[in-house]
Parts: sequence; C-alpha cells; structure tokens
Amino acid sequence: MSPEKPKNGDGQPDSILVVDDTLANLQVLAGMLKDRGYKVRPVPSGKLALLAARRDPPNLILLDINMPDMNGYEVCEHLKADDMLKKIPVIFISALTEPMDKVKAFAMGGVDYLTKPFQMEELHARVETHLKLRRLQIELEETNARLETVNNRMSRDLKAAAKIQEAFLPQEVPCVSGLDFAWLYRPCDELAGDGLNVILLGDNKVGLYILDVSGHGVAAALLSVAMSRLLSPPLDPSSILIRNRDVPDRVDITPPVEVAAHLNRLFPFDVATEQFATMLYGILNTTTGEFRYVSAGHPGPVHLPAGADPVILESQGFPIGLGDDAYEERSLRLRAGDRLYIYSDGVPEAMNPTRQQFGDARLLEAIGQERAEPLQAGVATLLEKLTRWHGSGKPQDDISILAVEVA
Repeated sequence: MSPEKPKNGDGQPDSILVVDDTLANLQVLAGMLKDRGYKVRPVPSGKLALLAARRDPPNLILLDINMPDMNGYEVCEHLKADDMLKKIPVIFISALTEPMDKVKAFAMGGVDYLTKPFQMEELHARVETHLKLRRLQIELEETNARLETVNNRMSRDLKAAAKIQEAFLPQEVPCVSGLDFAWLYRPCDELAGDGLNVILLGDNKVGLYILDVSGHGVAAALLSVAMSRLLSPPLDPSSILIRNRDVPDRVDITPPVEVAAHLNRLFPFDVATEQFATMLYGILNTTTGEFRYVSAGHPGPVHLPAGADPVILESQGFPIGLGDDAYEERSLRLRAGDRLYIYSDGVPEAMNPTRQQFGDARLLEAIGQERAEPLQAGVATLLEKLTRWHGSGKPQDDISILAVEVA
C-alpha cells in the first residue's frame, strides 16, 4: 500500500521547490519526494528558483548553497525580502559541514540544514515537520485575522453601546436657583454598571440618583441602561418618577420608597447572571432644602454642613432584586452652605497597589478639605486623590459621584 499523499490546507498535495545546479541531485531529490506524494518542481539555478517561487509560491523550498551566479544564501535573502515569499520555510541542503556555514544559513532565514549525503528518511522527516509547522502557522494567522475582525466589530459595538449609556447621564448641569450641582462618571471598562442623573421633577422638586449594577461589561451595562430608562425625566412615558399621569393639571411625584419598590419588583435577582443593583434615590425640595431619600443597599450619602465636619448618613435597605421587605425613607434638611455627596462604592472601595481600601475615613477627610473649593473643583480634586490612591490608569471599579450645594 502506497503512503497517503501529504496534503496542504486546500486538500492538495504539498508543493516543494527543489533548487540544485547538479542535474543528478535534482533527479534524485525529485524522484524521492514524488514517491512520497509531494508535488515537486525542480529548478537548476537560483534565478530560476526566484522566478518559479514568484509565479507559484510553494509550500516549502529545498535549497542548495553552492551554485553559480547566485548561491543559496543570496536566493534565501531575496526570498525573505519578498512579502509574498518570506514565510515559506527554506531547508538548506549542502555538502558544506563547517559550523559557520550552518550558522549563516540560519541567520539568512533557513529553518533547517541537511548535509550531503543524507538519508531519505531523515529528509522526509524534516520536510514533513516543517510543512506541518507551516500549516499550523497559516492556521494561526487565519485564526488571528478572524479574531481581529471580531474584536474590531466588538470594539465598534462597545463604543456605540457606551454612547447609548452616556445618553442617560446629565447632558448639562441643571439650572436651579439656589442650588449648584456637580458630577463625575469614570467607568473602569468600556461599559459601566453605574448610572446617575439629576432630574427636574416639577413642583420645586429635583430627583437625584446613583445606581450601581454588580459586575462589569455588557450585561451590567444593559441592566444599568434599563433601570436608568425608568428613572428618566417625567416627560418620558417610561419614567416611574411620576404617578397618575392621567390626572390633568397635577404633578404627582412618586415617593423614593415606591420608586425603589417598583424597581425591586421589575428586576428580581437572576441566578443565571447573578446580577443585582444598589441605588440611592432622593428628592430635594428646592424651596425648603428637605432631601427625602431611600437607599437600596447603597453607601450612605455624605453630608457636609456649613462650618461642621462631614458625616455619613444612614443607608439601610436591601439591594434591588435581593429582598422583599419594605424600604424605609429617610430625610435631611440642607441649609445654606451645606453640601451633599452621593457616590458609588467604587469610591470608598478603591484599592491601592497593596490592596488597601480608600475607606470612609479618607473619604470624609477629602470632602472636608475641599469645602473651600467650588463644588465642581472639589469633586475633581476628590477624583485626583482617588486616582493617586489606586495608582493605575484605570480604577478597579466604576466611580460615580453626584454632589449638590445649597447656595
């Protein structure tokens, strides 16, 4: 039974270009390789070898060194300078046995070196080895090209998704008499699980929220966008911040605890994705300064009273999707000069290179030190301190901060 013909990636016999200026050597090599099932093209000179390779690139080249006009080293140099031919494996075959001859052959780009006379079995083993390596290299290049195409498409999709997510952030600082707002949003990946907004509700009320979906990436971003859509301004039909829309000439603002309960019903914990969300949502009365808020497993807001130290307010309550107990509403009265900071857990839990958290104490200290700065500058300074703390280009978690000051 004759051996199975070696095939390349197209199912055709592997093509081997044999280059030797001695006709007898060409005949012997060509005959032995054809018997093994290869497609063999013998050529008697270096110049003809280059022409043959450019016309129909082979899968492998067997190349003699000592040839007139153009020796094997020169042929190999021309091959490696040609983008179409440079990846074709070249096996040198020569009677030269000095170590420096072999070193030069490898330096010119050869993958192997056989000295004459040689055994056919040895030649066949080396030929088959390098043909297999070349096939694997081609497969790897094709796989990498496909992966690059997929990655490019995913990158475009992620950028498009990030733009959609950004649409739910405050498009501009709301203009409310007697109040100043500032915010920042720094995702740790292309897509974030955080969301925040400042919403004019009417009747001298402003809604403030930050939500934080567990995890990162597409799944977290989708849930964040879905929840943000429900926390849209009242004119959006999907908004749950207003009740009884069919009653004319009346603004019925949904209390914070009902907003949290509504989201908790709509987004139960999914064991498949293991995702849940924390949220702090509050309504600020711009006339009285009263801030009524609910926490769904979210870090407590920081209150910076005028002329006093900052404090972290209570924030008990279970995350969205992880419980069914009633949420509890809390309230705070903001007076002239007071500031209020709402933030995601990426702020106090930011870790330095030794895995130490930024923590509540440093957060309170940083906020207290920034009281003399304008609100937006103070928020930016807080981000700078967090960046220096974690000491890397990107935070380990999404960072969101929303602050308000009573003028």
